[in-house]
Amino acid sequence: MQALLYHMIFAAIIAGCVAVMATPLVKRLATRAGAVREPRERDAHQKPTMLWGGLAMFAGFMIAVLVMRLLGGQHLLTVAVGKGQHPVLGILLGASLIAGVGLLDDRYDLPPKLQAGAILLGGLIAALLGARIEGITNPFVPLPPEGHAYNYHNFVPLGIYSIPVTMIWVFLVAKTFDFLDGLDGLAAGVCAIAAMTMGLMAARGGDVAVAVMGGALAGACLGFLRYNYNPASIFMGTVGSQFLGFMLAMLSIVGALKIPATISLIVPLLVLGVPVFDGLYVVGRRLATGRAATVADKTHIHHRFRDRGLSVKASVWAIYGLTAIGCVAALALAWQRVR
Repeated sequence: MQALLYHMIFAAIIAGCVAVMATPLVKRLATRAGAVREPRERDAHQKPTMLWGGLAMFAGFMIAVLVMRLLGGQHLLTVAVGKGQHPVLGILLGASLIAGVGLLDDRYDLPPKLQAGAILLGGLIAALLGARIEGITNPFVPLPPEGHAYNYHNFVPLGIYSIPVTMIWVFLVAKTFDFLDGLDGLAAGVCAIAAMTMGLMAARGGDVAVAVMGGALAGACLGFLRYNYNPASIFMGTVGSQFLGFMLAMLSIVGALKIPATISLIVPLLVLGVPVFDGLYVVGRRLATGRAATVADKTHIHHRFRDRGLSVKASVWAIYGLTAIGCVAALALAWQRVR
């Protein structure tokens, strides 16, 4: 495990340095292209702020993964999911598609259906290349004595439904994470905590690729926080929030959901609990009151903290704390099963 931790740290350093160096360049690019977020009623910022900051995180993550691939060999671009398949390649291609569409959305305000279609297509690409939910652990059947996760006694294969289930999970996480991007530094910090947690779980289980991707994603987020923490000088935009959400969904699929226990369904929900449950709560509330699910409002968790008098920084750190609690609980459960 120690060697994998070094891989994670090195990937995080590379991604963080690239994000720090790339963000000023992205700010100038966004200024020239007119990718600007004007203040809206539900926003905490009060002056126009550049978008496209997610492009710096995307670059940091991709460069870190490719550098680690060159330094570490082919095993850094493979995951034990499906014979002859290339799940990490599928993840990188899906992430690139979603980031590209997000880039256009930040500039041209694309229709919600087009955004949703891009997320689903990104999930489809990743799933077809092997990064998919092959099945779920049956929580009603005890673990076999040997504790093997994919034993027929406790594993329910999804068969042909694995691809649509994967697409739905990717869409759920990506969109709910997009909802979370409402305060300076909030989404980047939450993603850093969640990505590092999934990377540590993968390192504990000896999964090099997932550990490296987790470290790279966390490092990219931390590097971007240099400019995005309150008061932010640039926002990640859709290119950032949906890219991060997609990557967290993918890391949970090829990492957390493979934990050999009935807790494999619980662990990703603990890690991603804040964005997922917040998003489900807000959408459910909108539908219950007769409003469209896509109509923005001020009912998200960060809005509710602000309504109770917390400052932007206090609200962000409160949500960091909630995320950290869930991640610590997930680590405790997962590490018990991979000793």
